[in-house]
Amino acid sequence: MLIEKYIEHPRHIEIQVLCDKHGNSLWLNERECSIQRRNQKVIEEAPSVFLDSATRQAMGEQACRLAHAVGYDSAGTVEFLVDKNKNFYFLEMNTRLQVEHPITEMITGVDIVHQMLRVAHGHPLLHKQSDIPVDGWAIECRVYAEDPYKSFGMPSIGRLSRYVEPTHLSNTRCDSGIMEGSEISIYYDPMICKLVTYGRDRQSAMDTMITALDSYVIKGVTHNIPLLRDILTEERFVRGDISTNFLPEVFPDGFKGKQLNIRQSQELTALACAVYLKDQQRSRTFINQKRIPLVASSKNTWSLNTLINKVRFHAQVTKIQDGYKVVIAGDVFEVKGNLSFTSPLMDLTLNGEQRLLQINQRHGGGKYDLRFHGTVYPVKVLDDLAFELSQYMLEKKVVDTSTLVMAPMPGMLRGVNVAAGDMVAEHQEVCVLEAMKMQNSLVSAKVGKVKKVYFKTGETVNEGDIIVELE
Repeated sequence: MLIEKYIEHPRHIEIQVLCDKHGNSLWLNERECSIQRRNQKVIEEAPSVFLDSATRQAMGEQACRLAHAVGYDSAGTVEFLVDKNKNFYFLEMNTRLQVEHPITEMITGVDIVHQMLRVAHGHPLLHKQSDIPVDGWAIECRVYAEDPYKSFGMPSIGRLSRYVEPTHLSNTRCDSGIMEGSEISIYYDPMICKLVTYGRDRQSAMDTMITALDSYVIKGVTHNIPLLRDILTEERFVRGDISTNFLPEVFPDGFKGKQLNIRQSQELTALACAVYLKDQQRSRTFINQKRIPLVASSKNTWSLNTLINKVRFHAQVTKIQDGYKVVIAGDVFEVKGNLSFTSPLMDLTLNGEQRLLQINQRHGGGKYDLRFHGTVYPVKVLDDLAFELSQYMLEKKVVDTSTLVMAPMPGMLRGVNVAAGDMVAEHQEVCVLEAMKMQNSLVSAKVGKVKKVYFKTGETVNEGDIIVELE
């Protein structure tokens, strides 16, 4: 029997060390890595908002003593669990460069890779412990090809049809190995990029990261930017009240996307109306002027409606210089900026404040998928007559899939545990699907008899494929 100490609401904090072949060692401060899903890091920051200087020094000195004890010479990371009283407990030492090393480089000015190469060549360390500062704040978001609405991140595959990193922003760093046209497959880790931002303080680094995430264009695969952005604006994260239990505690029913309040829904309505009218004007230019009467050259006011999450917002829109004035329930919004469709990203202003909007998909007929505050919202923009007629349209019926066990993601079946004719219990594991270094147990939603098994062990399935069907 193995008995371990239970730590409530632990933080995962690690210390970066550098050791040479001459007995010298440094600790390069800490990294806070507590925001995790499935025990894998999602957001890291340096330094930690939680540690005081005494605890930081104690952790750093112990990390260096550990490295000396095993005769280590290179860059390494000593990982700890830290409790609410700042007691810390050793987890493991990673004898390699960590994914999140750039945030340490940002706040210390030390090029860790350069130091590793020098040490490997036999040179002594260039720096002393007194040379290592904590200068500013850095945050890293791991941008994954994952669907955050499924268990905080089920892998997604596909070809990157549009890909633009936010490298135009100052104090922003993108470490990636892909480009537009790259293929994200089931055979490798789903990470797209390590997105790092730096600021003079934590709030500045967070603000830059939010802008970077809003500016990041990724099309062709599902990605976790909606979750990353929502975490950064969540009250507990902002005040630094985090632990490795953060995601299940803040989102107990799973991540559902950012829930817009009335004001934010009005803002999205104003932006959507401006996009819609510009789109209609563009279509009028390219197609046929007579077929697009809504934006006739003599007209400068419109009565429009939006449907966002099945909620209607009515808007009176007036053309103004460089944009549109939109009145919603007495509130006035002025939308200005470059309403161009050459890029999915639109950098606009709303009552003088910057708003970044992405057109994720244009469906025609006033239907758009718009990325706003990180989350993609299906939005319909209709004139008064179209809205009235839409009330008579039949809604699609929800299909009952409780008798089906379907692949939640592309992958390879590592095991199929049932055959036709078998009886299964509710929540019984029927197969195991492996994708991108993860094994996922797929279970039956109800009690029943297996009607048919469509795949066997070792075969590859696509997302949505039916693997097992019950009677």
